[in-house]
Amino acid sequence: MAKSHEIYVCSACGAESLQWRGQCPACNAWNTLTAAVRSAKPAAGKTSAAVAERPVPLCEVTDNGHVPYTSGLKALDRVLGAGLVPGAALLVGGEPGIGKSTLLLQVAGRVAQQGMPVLYASGEEALPQIKARAERLGMLDPHLLALSTSRVEDVVDTVSAAPPALLVVDSVQTLTCADADGLPGNVSQVRAVTTTLLEICRRLGTTLILVGHVTKDGLLAGPRLLEHMVDTVISLEGDRRQMFRLLRVFKNRFGPNEELLVFRMGHGGMQVIDDPSTFFLGARDPSLSGTAVVMAVDGQRPLAVEVQALVSRTFLSIPRRTALGFDVNRLHLLLAVLEKRLKLNFGQVDIYAKVGGGMRLQEPGLDLALVAAVLSSYYDVPLPEKCVLWGEVDLNGQVRPVAAQDLRLAQARRLGFKPVIFPRGTERNDGIVTLVELQQRLFHRRQAVEEWPHAS
Repeated sequence: MAKSHEIYVCSACGAESLQWRGQCPACNAWNTLTAAVRSAKPAAGKTSAAVAERPVPLCEVTDNGHVPYTSGLKALDRVLGAGLVPGAALLVGGEPGIGKSTLLLQVAGRVAQQGMPVLYASGEEALPQIKARAERLGMLDPHLLALSTSRVEDVVDTVSAAPPALLVVDSVQTLTCADADGLPGNVSQVRAVTTTLLEICRRLGTTLILVGHVTKDGLLAGPRLLEHMVDTVISLEGDRRQMFRLLRVFKNRFGPNEELLVFRMGHGGMQVIDDPSTFFLGARDPSLSGTAVVMAVDGQRPLAVEVQALVSRTFLSIPRRTALGFDVNRLHLLLAVLEKRLKLNFGQVDIYAKVGGGMRLQEPGLDLALVAAVLSSYYDVPLPEKCVLWGEVDLNGQVRPVAAQDLRLAQARRLGFKPVIFPRGTERNDGIVTLVELQQRLFHRRQAVEEWPHAS
């Protein structure tokens, strides 16, 4: 009989160790090694020369049967590069209830409506639940097959008997493999299930879409090796209390990275927003103070997003600083720059700032719009109705150019924004260099407010 011995596996990176350690020797994460049992398998015999793989010149490799086909959503095909590629593997992650299963069932139904066989394997839902959602989405089709199981062997047997064009597995953390030890979702099981599915799908030319769970930090659960094994990594983001969803492409071997797609969640499923340029502005009132519009770039798509700020007198010994939709440390840094370079005093006011529409922005171009919103609320003077801003503010009060400036400027002019306030570069009409110029341009009508302490 084969002997067994105990090893320790890192839950973060999948590295193995013969003894327990407080820190993983591979990824340096703390308290991530868990015990697992490995069975010693007998040594396999030598591979026959008749079946051994041999190197082939790349110029002689044929791509028959690997022509991409459409997913049924033109916008999704665009962000993926060329649609769905036979034999490729996609990993889709997102929070619970964000709409992963709904979107993938729509894709599976649209591919099945093209006359191509599709298998939707779920380890989370029963067949009546899957049918009820497919019926609500209008995706019932004879070519769309469903399988409810928690064993990867059942999926492999079904795929081997009748290879589908598309296989959707929802989710990889709910399946188990007989060759791996432990409960569903641990490192060994996730790696064994993924490897088994990848091998069978690449051999048969089946497109594989895996649904992956995320941790409380928003990262894909399981070993980091899982993201290296697949061809494309997609994340579905958004607030479950909002009606929009953001699809981001973080890794793509068949097209560009950092692509963005905006969906609206409705009763009929996920609907693509063709032109989300002004979608996040909503019904804003430009006559109110404390609001500014930033022309942000997410991926390769420019978006006009509203930034809001509220500056009010405080009755606390330590003023409050709150930020929603961006890092609060950025707010602290910009306020320190304003106090130093514009001679302002924020010591007796509370400052609240947020990004409108439920968006989250991390790009440096947000700085100038955030500064304008804070100054607008501080002086209680609204910005011009069609004003748009972007730019990075450094610690010296200088405004620096940011990436894709030409793309932002072209989009701002197409949408009719004026004035356009941005770092001075090749375009010198509306360009600014320092925060002092911004203050003089936008708030020159405001006189000093006696009841609020600030230097002249």
